[in-house]
Amino acid sequence: MIRATQLHKYYGDLQVLKGVNLHIKSGEIVSIVGASGAGKTTLLQLLGTLDKPTIQNNSSLYIDGTDVLTLNDKDLSKFRNLNLGFIFQFHQLLPEFTALENVCIPAFIAKKSKIETETEAKRLLDYLGLKDRINHKPGELSGGEQQRVAVARALINKPKIIFADEPSGNLDTQSAEHLHQLFFKLRDEFGQTFVIVTHNEELADMADRKLVMKDGNIMV
Repeated sequence: MIRATQLHKYYGDLQVLKGVNLHIKSGEIVSIVGASGAGKTTLLQLLGTLDKPTIQNNSSLYIDGTDVLTLNDKDLSKFRNLNLGFIFQFHQLLPEFTALENVCIPAFIAKKSKIETETEAKRLLDYLGLKDRINHKPGELSGGEQQRVAVARALINKPKIIFADEPSGNLDTQSAEHLHQLFFKLRDEFGQTFVIVTHNEELADMADRKLVMKDGNIMV
């Protein structure tokens, strides 16, 4: 599902990623751990096409068979919207919109019909235990509820891959445990691939595979 070769990233003279090689299979849940500054979030942003690597002669990044490094910005945005979902530590819900409206946004960007989108959004929110909260705005929801809305938003376009950056880092212990179990339930029911950056050792150890980063590379 993801095959990366020699991913480098420089910010000026600072080299953050030092030739990362990575292969993630379809339906796999992979955790990425390491000390702060090891390059975890930078790698996640590159794999999720939110940022671009510093290209070297042998750099490549294939996602579901597509060489994303060759796409122009417009095609890359479309590819990202239709194939990739994102969950962040801070849910990044729009405060002026309801849970339902927040979930619908990626599908509206993809120009899907309003009726089809709202039907799917309600189904997802119901699946995530939020049936009675769909018309509530983020400020009226608990932290765990807000993060589940963010999960629904990540799922609305039925993406092949979900990228999560410290998804439970802002949650209490019980909500974090529920979220962790949810990832595996989603993978088992919908077959999505998950790439999760986390400091939570419990979540990291639950993954099918745990990758440890140090000094801009994956330890082997």
